[in-house]
Amino acid sequence: MESGAIMLYLAEKTGKLLPQEFEPCMRVTEWLMWQMGGVGPMFGQVHHFVKYNKGKAPYAEERYLKEAHRLYAVLDRQLAEREFVADAYSIADIAIWPWVSRYEWQTVDLNRYPHVARWYRTIAARPAVQRGYQVPRKVQEIPMP
Repeated sequence: MESGAIMLYLAEKTGKLLPQEFEPCMRVTEWLMWQMGGVGPMFGQVHHFVKYNKGKAPYAEERYLKEAHRLYAVLDRQLAEREFVADAYSIADIAIWPWVSRYEWQTVDLNRYPHVARWYRTIAARPAVQRGYQVPRKVQEIPMP
């Protein structure tokens, strides 16, 4: 919850990445909360059970991977008719993208979600994202589906 609150605070303080108009602002906030309550915790569980503890809890692996695929499908439907999650590039995209960038850890083929794959590549091409991906130190290049 702290990272969502920090993102809202910084966006409001700088006047960037969060629309000023009420309805667009609420759409961004809705998708930011979707990440905080869904993608973050569920993808984190996939990382724990599927990447780091494979074979130790088959039920948990299946449960969380199934939920991850459900969330990818929700995101894919949202992106079917828009370039970014809440129309314009925003803190919602910034919060969701890093979790999706670990699609390999989640054993997810992004090609199953063509709108997510397109969105992912669009954001990955942004110079600020490329720089930020290497903080605190370069470990690898941004994975590409």
